[in-house]
Amino acid sequence: MSDFKIHLLVCGGTGCKASESARVAENLKNEIAGQGLDDFAQVITTGCFGFCEKGPIVKIIPDNTFYTQVSPADAKEIVDEHIVKGRKVERLLYLNPENNERVSDSKGMNFYKKQLRIALRNCGIIDPENIDEYIAREGYEALGKVLSTMTPEEAIAVVKASGLRGRGGAGFPTGLKWELTRQTKSDIKYVVCNADEGDPGAFMDRSILEGDPHSVIEAMAINGYCTGASEGLVYIRAEYPLAIERLKTAIRQAREYGLLGKNIFGTNFSFDITLRYGAGAFVCGEETALIHSMEGLRGEPTLKPPFPSVEGYLKKPTNVNNIETYANIPVIFNKGPEWFASIGTEKSKGTKVFALAGKVNNVGLIEVPMGITLREVIFEIGGGIKNGKKFKAVQTGGPSGGCLTEKHLDTPIDYDNLIAAGSMMGSGGMVVMDEDDCMVDVAKYFLDFTVEESCGKCNPCRIGNKRLYELLDKITKGNGVKEDVDRLINLSNVIKDTSLCMLGGSSPNPVLATIEHFRDEYEAHIIDKRCPAGVCKALMVYSIVEENCVGCTACARACPVGAITGERKQIHIIDQALCIKCGACMDRCKFNAVIVK
Repeated sequence: MSDFKIHLLVCGGTGCKASESARVAENLKNEIAGQGLDDFAQVITTGCFGFCEKGPIVKIIPDNTFYTQVSPADAKEIVDEHIVKGRKVERLLYLNPENNERVSDSKGMNFYKKQLRIALRNCGIIDPENIDEYIAREGYEALGKVLSTMTPEEAIAVVKASGLRGRGGAGFPTGLKWELTRQTKSDIKYVVCNADEGDPGAFMDRSILEGDPHSVIEAMAINGYCTGASEGLVYIRAEYPLAIERLKTAIRQAREYGLLGKNIFGTNFSFDITLRYGAGAFVCGEETALIHSMEGLRGEPTLKPPFPSVEGYLKKPTNVNNIETYANIPVIFNKGPEWFASIGTEKSKGTKVFALAGKVNNVGLIEVPMGITLREVIFEIGGGIKNGKKFKAVQTGGPSGGCLTEKHLDTPIDYDNLIAAGSMMGSGGMVVMDEDDCMVDVAKYFLDFTVEESCGKCNPCRIGNKRLYELLDKITKGNGVKEDVDRLINLSNVIKDTSLCMLGGSSPNPVLATIEHFRDEYEAHIIDKRCPAGVCKALMVYSIVEENCVGCTACARACPVGAITGERKQIHIIDQALCIKCGACMDRCKFNAVIVK
């Protein structure tokens, strides 16, 4: 890279690729070549920059110009103006909504100001398919340090001193898990990377693999040395083709450099990694279900103990960590456990990566210090609620988490505080909702997901969640009765207490949280037979305001079932018995005569 004066970093994450970032990169290369600038400027495809709302993103080094929402057609102007003439393309710079001014450097954007990128440190900076770029940023130094200067016990002590907890959801102390696997006697042990990220809207782990796969490889090798394993397995969804491709490339390069395989760094430690593919089952995020799937069995959890650290893959001691957990490991050894432990809260050290989604202005991937508040994340990093709407709730922890409300906005984000507030950290999904969201429907949506993803092994999850969904469906269709709320609560508690694994044990959380904080919405659906947010179609009533109707017949012509009658220039009427509540009449009316209640 040092031979070039200018580098154009183009986001190559899945989200930006879906918005033609690959064509952006291709067009930039063609323009540079066409103007004879091949020795002057270089185009590099990187991983995710995080600011998905404004992708595709192109960042130009060394002046750190940050271009947003770049299209393939913009390539010529970027090369002509910025590369050749040294002038920024103003229209592609980020527009600060607070003062309507253009910002050229990401450091001046609220989205990045409070972030601290540790797990995501290389994403958007290096070419994930070039091992030399990873090495240039302290890559594999941690592995070399551990193998050449530390015993396994000393290395485990470093991880324990850092306070790192598992980022997959449970928050179990990582160093302790490694120690338990180390202490188990066996001739063969395994190290597993859980890359089965299945929460709706979650893309934290996938983005790390797409943008910085070597950090995971290095950490798995360190884990293998610490626990006594010589074989690593990455369990990854087959539906992540880009992550798989880049991980395969990284593994091949690491082998070529002698960083995987026999006698790494000239020591007697040997370690290699292979891939195992999952079919996209949410339950396989649970480590025992994941292990069974890797063994070719049904992805079903088993009762613990024994824990995988004692008896896991092929009945051998197995250490399972997720991608984000691994991504922190090299930094802990390079900067020291004290540095890492100085970040975050007393019991939750370091940072956490979140996929910020929903009704928020700045949708994207963020990494923030533990202890930051929900308000800071949603209204500063996230830029507030879309279209000036009112904040209503935020779902943390994915489909197994809980909805937190306005009164929780100043809650510091860490494992214990979120649980105390009635939610959970989970793997890092964070879905923001506004005043137009129906909380009964939200609970129904998440429960529909868990019903679909249940492995069916235990009755509480297989049958109980189905009954919960049926009660919610009954309420959203206007057929609920007062006793249904108590039934929901009682059944939820039974499912939580008796399910085999945490998929069932946490699946009722959205139901319990929405009843606790939005019981009035449940009562409106049941008693008043109306949906306050206007979401539940069965409870909608479309009608025509007489004083606004001019008899243009547009609504009648738009109605697909002939439910609207009336002569031209006369007031029209909607037959409620025929109305299918599609909303076509309201969309077509230009006089605000059609309303919905």
